[in-house]
Amino acid sequence: MKFNKLIALITAILLCFMASGCGKGAESEVSEEVDNSGQEITLLNIKSEVSSQLEELAAQYKAETGITVNVISVQSGVDAQATLKGYYLSDQMPDIIACEASGFENWDGLLVDLSDQNWASRTDAAYSDSTYGVIGFPYTTEAIGLAYNADILNKAGIDPATITGPESMKAAFETLDSKKSELGLTAVIGYCAEPTEVGWSAGNHIMGAYIDSGLARTDTTYIDLLNNGGQFDEERINAYAEMIGLFNQYSDSAVLTQPAYNDQVLGFASGKYAFVTQGSWIGATMTGDDSDAYAAAGNFEVGMLPYAFQDGMDTILTSAPSWWAVIKEGDVETSKAFLQWCSEDSAQQILVEKAGFVSPFKDCKYVASDPFAKVISSYISAGKTSNWHWMNMPEGLGQNGFSFAFFNYASGTTDAAGFVQELKDIATEWYSKL
Repeated sequence: MKFNKLIALITAILLCFMASGCGKGAESEVSEEVDNSGQEITLLNIKSEVSSQLEELAAQYKAETGITVNVISVQSGVDAQATLKGYYLSDQMPDIIACEASGFENWDGLLVDLSDQNWASRTDAAYSDSTYGVIGFPYTTEAIGLAYNADILNKAGIDPATITGPESMKAAFETLDSKKSELGLTAVIGYCAEPTEVGWSAGNHIMGAYIDSGLARTDTTYIDLLNNGGQFDEERINAYAEMIGLFNQYSDSAVLTQPAYNDQVLGFASGKYAFVTQGSWIGATMTGDDSDAYAAAGNFEVGMLPYAFQDGMDTILTSAPSWWAVIKEGDVETSKAFLQWCSEDSAQQILVEKAGFVSPFKDCKYVASDPFAKVISSYISAGKTSNWHWMNMPEGLGQNGFSFAFFNYASGTTDAAGFVQELKDIATEWYSKL
């Protein structure tokens, strides 16, 4: 982690050539004159489902520049910010860290302003702070919605376009449940409400549907209400609770209250569920680790519905799920150069075609083969997306707080009214301690 002035000077010269419009030919010429062997930076990855693809990205960067990028992957369900704090306290902080929106406050004043970087002008998805400037590099766009198997819905005679509110959603679930045997379904939906290892799913992502479904991207009505001491809109939260109750009723019991994220995704990839409560990131697993199961199920077309717990909700939730940020105490210039490279052609090809990311960069020419890529693009082009304002909840409230209310509701300990009351109690207590 010690800053090497000589290496920084060499890297700065390289960046100067790149910024002055010398193009790839000049970049190659400089690279041939500079021996980068032995130079290393470290990147923290909090998306374990694409660990192998990021290792390939690092290998490509080393092949092109001679610089080693060590990728440290945090496994799903592990508190990434707690892991980072451990690295910081032991003076082993990565050069490039990963942060969700609520995580940036942990590193107040410790991150590099990247506003002057070329890539920052080519995306609308950078993370900006009013005090510190652009401090987050976006590497993908993801979507949260009710994912579905289009083949199964078609066989059941259900047009997904007709599922536009709570009654039509309930009717679709009832129809699918009555046809489980002929459709080869284990359950109508794979929904996991286990709080300890998969608490981020219900506590953050699905809770996000209450906060943002049906709203314009700039509408902060319900996150503002929540952040004002833990308040909820009564009509909205009660309707939302009814939808969660529907998921409890029709979910696969084997994953409902168990730490079974992998089984949940595999069940959907295998065609055992018509719906699954995971976002677009599972596409990388379906075409990667679970590709055999997905192929055996016919490589079915997927879609994504809005979490329409009230009539007329017609948006899915999209955002960069997290960002890469450069630590001031690390190898800043080399880290900047790596992020710039990540926004360009050879890196974008790996991130899009191999990792299945939907590029946040306007000039990217690659389209992911990920099953959900076209789904996200269609919602974006139609202007039917809401934001991820759940990331503006206090850190840990969703994953370590609200998730237990979802679990108790799924376990049958509480009913819909009890679920709503528990959410209120958790929020009130959480905000009282801030």
